[in-house]
Amino acid sequence: MSVISLLSVTPAAAELPLPELSHELTRLSPPIEAPAFQLEDMDGEKYSLESYRGKVVLLNFWATWCPPCRREIPSMEALHQAFKDEAFAILAINEWETEDHVFAFMGQLPVEPGFPILFDLDSEVAQSFGVMGLPTTLLLDTQGKIVYRAVGGRDFDHPEVKKIIRELLPDAGRPQKK
Repeated sequence: MSVISLLSVTPAAAELPLPELSHELTRLSPPIEAPAFQLEDMDGEKYSLESYRGKVVLLNFWATWCPPCRREIPSMEALHQAFKDEAFAILAINEWETEDHVFAFMGQLPVEPGFPILFDLDSEVAQSFGVMGLPTTLLLDTQGKIVYRAVGGRDFDHPEVKKIIRELLPDAGRPQKK
Protein backbone atom coordinates (compact mmCIF):
# COMPACT_ATOMS: atom_id res chain seq x y z
CA MET A 1 0.00 0.00 0.00
CA SER A 2 1.40 3.36 -0.93
CA VAL A 3 1.80 6.31 1.44
CA ILE A 4 -0.98 8.15 -0.42
CA SER A 5 -3.32 5.18 0.14
CA LEU A 6 -2.49 5.13 3.85
CA LEU A 7 -3.14 8.84 4.16
CA SER A 8 -6.56 8.48 2.57
CA VAL A 9 -7.49 5.71 5.03
CA THR A 10 -6.28 7.45 8.20
CA PRO A 11 -8.98 10.20 8.44
CA ALA A 12 -11.77 7.64 8.05
CA ALA A 13 -10.25 5.47 10.77
CA ALA A 14 -9.99 8.49 13.07
CA GLU A 15 -13.74 9.06 12.70
CA LEU A 16 -14.71 5.57 13.85
CA PRO A 17 -16.83 5.67 17.02
CA LEU A 18 -15.08 4.70 20.24
CA PRO A 19 -16.36 1.51 21.86
CA GLU A 20 -18.72 2.04 24.79
CA LEU A 21 -17.24 1.94 28.25
CA SER A 22 -18.26 -1.02 30.37
CA HIS A 23 -20.12 -0.51 33.62
CA GLU A 24 -19.31 -3.87 35.19
CA LEU A 25 -17.44 -4.11 38.48
CA THR A 26 -16.02 -7.38 39.80
CA ARG A 27 -17.00 -8.25 43.37
CA LEU A 28 -14.15 -9.48 45.57
CA SER A 29 -14.96 -12.32 47.92
CA PRO A 30 -13.83 -11.96 50.56
CA PRO A 31 -13.24 -8.19 50.62
CA ILE A 32 -9.61 -7.10 51.09
CA GLU A 33 -8.37 -4.51 53.58
CA ALA A 34 -7.21 -1.42 51.67
CA PRO A 35 -3.62 -0.36 52.37
CA ALA A 36 -3.23 2.97 54.15
CA PHE A 37 -1.78 5.88 52.21
CA GLN A 38 -1.32 9.62 52.27
CA LEU A 39 -0.98 11.61 49.03
CA GLU A 40 -1.05 15.28 48.04
CA ASP A 41 -3.25 17.12 45.55
CA MET A 42 -2.16 19.91 43.15
CA ASP A 43 -2.19 22.45 45.97
CA GLY A 44 -0.08 20.34 48.31
CA GLU A 45 -3.04 19.44 50.54
CA LYS A 46 -2.57 15.99 52.08
CA TYR A 47 -5.25 13.30 51.88
CA SER A 48 -5.17 10.06 53.85
CA LEU A 49 -7.40 7.11 53.09
CA GLU A 50 -7.98 6.66 56.83
CA SER A 51 -9.83 9.99 56.98
CA TYR A 52 -12.51 8.53 54.67
CA ARG A 53 -13.55 5.71 57.04
CA GLY A 54 -17.33 5.64 57.31
CA LYS A 55 -17.69 6.57 53.62
CA VAL A 56 -17.88 4.48 50.48
CA VAL A 57 -14.78 5.42 48.46
CA LEU A 58 -14.12 5.03 44.75
CA LEU A 59 -10.33 4.96 44.14
CA ASN A 60 -9.40 5.49 40.51
CA PHE A 61 -5.80 5.04 39.33
CA TRP A 62 -5.23 6.88 36.05
CA ALA A 63 -2.91 8.89 33.78
CA THR A 64 -3.49 11.59 31.15
CA TRP A 65 -1.87 9.50 28.39
CA CYS A 66 -4.43 6.71 28.92
CA PRO A 67 -7.45 7.13 26.55
CA PRO A 68 -9.98 5.16 28.67
CA CYS A 69 -8.81 7.10 31.75
CA ARG A 70 -9.58 10.38 30.03
CA ARG A 71 -12.95 9.12 28.80
CA GLU A 72 -14.18 8.04 32.23
CA ILE A 73 -13.48 11.32 34.08
CA PRO A 74 -16.79 13.00 33.02
CA SER A 75 -18.77 9.97 34.25
CA MET A 76 -16.83 10.09 37.53
CA GLU A 77 -17.83 13.74 37.93
CA ALA A 78 -21.48 12.85 37.22
CA LEU A 79 -21.23 10.14 39.91
CA HIS A 80 -19.63 12.64 42.29
CA GLN A 81 -22.54 15.04 41.73
CA ALA A 82 -25.15 12.27 42.13
CA PHE A 83 -23.77 11.26 45.54
CA LYS A 84 -22.44 14.61 46.82
CA ASP A 85 -24.86 14.61 49.77
CA GLU A 86 -24.11 11.00 50.74
CA ALA A 87 -21.29 9.26 52.62
CA PHE A 88 -19.39 8.79 49.35
CA ALA A 89 -16.10 10.08 47.98
CA ILE A 90 -14.02 9.75 44.82
CA LEU A 91 -10.22 9.92 44.94
CA ALA A 92 -8.53 9.99 41.52
CA ILE A 93 -4.88 8.97 41.87
CA ASN A 94 -2.68 10.05 38.99
CA GLU A 95 0.33 7.87 38.26
CA TRP A 96 3.80 9.26 37.47
CA GLU A 97 2.78 12.69 36.11
CA THR A 98 3.56 16.14 37.47
CA GLU A 99 1.01 18.56 38.86
CA ASP A 100 1.71 21.03 36.00
CA HIS A 101 1.08 18.37 33.36
CA VAL A 102 -2.20 17.24 34.97
CA PHE A 103 -3.33 20.83 35.54
CA ALA A 104 -2.91 21.58 31.82
CA PHE A 105 -4.84 18.42 30.96
CA MET A 106 -7.71 19.32 33.33
CA GLY A 107 -8.23 22.56 31.42
CA GLN A 108 -9.09 20.52 28.31
CA LEU A 109 -11.87 18.50 29.95
CA PRO A 110 -15.56 19.21 29.29
CA VAL A 111 -16.14 19.21 33.09
CA GLU A 112 -13.97 20.28 36.00
CA PRO A 113 -13.70 17.42 38.49
CA GLY A 114 -15.05 18.33 41.93
CA PHE A 115 -13.25 15.39 43.54
CA PRO A 116 -9.59 15.33 44.62
CA ILE A 117 -6.87 14.55 42.09
CA LEU A 118 -3.96 13.04 44.02
CA PHE A 119 -0.41 12.33 42.88
CA ASP A 120 1.44 9.02 43.17
CA LEU A 121 4.63 10.10 41.41
CA ASP A 122 6.62 6.97 42.25
CA SER A 123 3.65 4.58 41.89
CA GLU A 124 4.21 3.31 45.43
CA VAL A 125 0.51 3.53 46.35
CA ALA A 126 -0.57 1.85 43.10
CA GLN A 127 1.86 -0.99 43.80
CA SER A 128 0.51 -1.42 47.33
CA PHE A 129 -2.97 -1.89 45.80
CA GLY A 130 -1.68 -4.34 43.16
CA VAL A 131 -2.49 -2.05 40.23
CA MET A 132 -1.16 -3.67 37.05
CA GLY A 133 -2.74 -1.44 34.39
CA LEU A 134 -4.57 1.83 33.96
CA PRO A 135 -7.25 2.68 34.58
CA THR A 136 -7.87 0.54 37.65
CA THR A 137 -10.75 1.39 39.95
CA LEU A 138 -11.44 0.04 43.40
CA LEU A 139 -14.64 0.51 45.40
CA LEU A 140 -14.18 0.47 49.16
CA ASP A 141 -16.90 -0.06 51.74
CA THR A 142 -17.33 2.09 54.84
CA GLN A 143 -14.92 -0.16 56.76
CA GLY A 144 -12.07 0.51 54.31
CA LYS A 145 -12.27 -2.88 52.58
CA ILE A 146 -11.99 -3.28 48.81
CA VAL A 147 -15.27 -4.89 47.72
CA TYR A 148 -15.22 -4.25 43.95
CA ARG A 149 -12.50 -3.88 41.30
CA ALA A 150 -12.53 -2.81 37.67
CA VAL A 151 -9.60 -2.81 35.26
CA GLY A 152 -10.20 -0.76 32.14
CA GLY A 153 -12.43 2.22 31.40
CA ARG A 154 -15.88 2.38 33.00
CA ASP A 155 -19.05 4.41 32.71
CA PHE A 156 -19.46 5.30 36.38
CA ASP A 157 -22.69 7.19 35.76
CA HIS A 158 -24.43 3.93 34.82
CA PRO A 159 -27.50 2.89 36.92
CA GLU A 160 -25.87 -0.44 37.84
CA VAL A 161 -22.83 1.32 39.31
CA LYS A 162 -25.08 3.68 41.26
CA LYS A 163 -27.06 0.70 42.58
CA ILE A 164 -23.88 -0.94 43.87
CA ILE A 165 -22.83 2.27 45.63
CA ARG A 166 -26.29 2.73 47.19
CA GLU A 167 -26.12 -0.81 48.58
CA LEU A 168 -22.79 0.00 50.25
CA LEU A 169 -23.88 3.31 51.80
CA PRO A 170 -24.35 3.32 55.59
CA ASP A 171 -28.11 4.02 55.33
CA ALA A 172 -28.70 1.37 52.64
CA GLY A 173 -31.36 -0.36 54.78
CA ARG A 174 -33.49 2.78 55.10
CA PRO A 175 -36.03 3.88 52.47
CA GLN A 176 -34.66 6.24 49.82
CA LYS A 177 -35.47 9.95 50.06
CA LYS A 178 -37.86 11.23 47.41
